[in-house]
Amino acid sequence: MMEPQSGMQAATEEAQVSGVSWGAIIAGGVAASALTLVLLVFGVGMGFATVSPWSNAGISSTTRSVGAGLYLIVVAMLSSTIGGYLAGRLRTKWVGVHTHEVYFRDTAHGFLAWGLATVLSAAALASATANIVGAASTGFVQATGPDTAQSSLLIDPFVDRLFRSDRAANQAGDDPTAPRAEVDRLLIASLRAGGDVAPADRTYVAQVVAQSTGLAQADAEKRVSEVVTQAKVTADKARKGAVKLSLWLTASMLIGAFAASLAATEGGRLRDRA
Repeated sequence: MMEPQSGMQAATEEAQVSGVSWGAIIAGGVAASALTLVLLVFGVGMGFATVSPWSNAGISSTTRSVGAGLYLIVVAMLSSTIGGYLAGRLRTKWVGVHTHEVYFRDTAHGFLAWGLATVLSAAALASATANIVGAASTGFVQATGPDTAQSSLLIDPFVDRLFRSDRAANQAGDDPTAPRAEVDRLLIASLRAGGDVAPADRTYVAQVVAQSTGLAQADAEKRVSEVVTQAKVTADKARKGAVKLSLWLTASMLIGAFAASLAATEGGRLRDRA
């Protein structure tokens, strides 16, 4: 039986030691975040990563596959395990604390280290994260605010098809970019909303295409319908791909949180034995 003086001494020692070792949590979180970026760079180089760590690189449209999703899970497991283990192994030893409480604290340290690593990684991958969210909600035409340069780059190939012509170059004084810019805005607005081009806009676009390319009105309307259909299919594929990627990312984050918490308990157990 523990003597009263010894129990009071243990309680005093416990009260003097914080239940959270922030230094260990920060160390584990930084390590996990750094390892995540390293593995993503490796994945981009090998061609099976969906998210690029480079600024404004966004997500790759050619690697949205099951293999890429599994790689995200592997990255989360490796980085979170190492980060959680460091958080548990480097934390302060608690004296006079029950074994169950130590286990809970180690689990919390691993979870907090994972949370910090997630925040740091999200900040480093801010551009890719924004692209994933935008693509999941609107397809490949993303809401970019007043600056639609990125959206224009994505819609340009379809506008090029609309104004494809066998005629000679425009006469001097004509501005070939004027009709393109207006049609560009119409298509971006329609595809961003996720719907079809309004009948009035479709008729107007067909008229502009007919005037610019020399096609008959019926042929111009047929071309507009074909190109708009192709653009909608492409946007829908991009949206579905981004949704799948979001689900893979969610799964990898949850698995990472579990791996970090479990590794922290093992690191803390070894810390106390040492």
